[in-house]
Amino acid sequence: MIKILAFSGSARKDSFNQRLVKIAARGAEQAGAEVTVVNLGDFPMPLFNQDDEAEFGLPAPAREFKKLLIEHDGFLIASPEYNSAFSPLLKNAIDWASRKEHPDEAPLLAYRGKLAVIMAASAGALGGLRGLVFLRLLLGNIGVTVLARQQAVSQADKAFDPDGRLLDEKLHETVEGLGRELTQMLAKLTAGHTARS
Repeated sequence: MIKILAFSGSARKDSFNQRLVKIAARGAEQAGAEVTVVNLGDFPMPLFNQDDEAEFGLPAPAREFKKLLIEHDGFLIASPEYNSAFSPLLKNAIDWASRKEHPDEAPLLAYRGKLAVIMAASAGALGGLRGLVFLRLLLGNIGVTVLARQQAVSQADKAFDPDGRLLDEKLHETVEGLGRELTQMLAKLTAGHTARS
């Protein structure tokens, strides 16, 4: 079964981006994927510091998050926009999980060969769109193939109902479609790999 990890770059209570990624996760589940939704707030990591890494190794939350990345085939990622870029919380988690735990470990083991879909929600008019430009660049540089389709939800403070659904039904369906598309693409790649084996 296709396994997808879904998370956002926000640990804020009632985060718009955590709500958004849950919608995409439901779309992936509807398409047949096994989806694990996590909150980065449950993986408290110190700011990355190579001296600390050399002395103490990866912090336990970073190892746990990295293990989840490795165990899943693809990622659904939603990020708020902080001054035209993605959030420091997301960058720090990605940085820690990029580190080797032993010398013979393959570089960027948690990322290389994985597929992802990215999205954003913001109270601003652009919906976090500018931050996705940098997130796409970062993920591509560490070996993640980011699908072309993405979604930015503007005026996010008015976009969701109390149950976490998007009030705009067409937009809600579009975001669910992101999860379905990732699942379908991963299924095609898996089928192709099996056929060549």
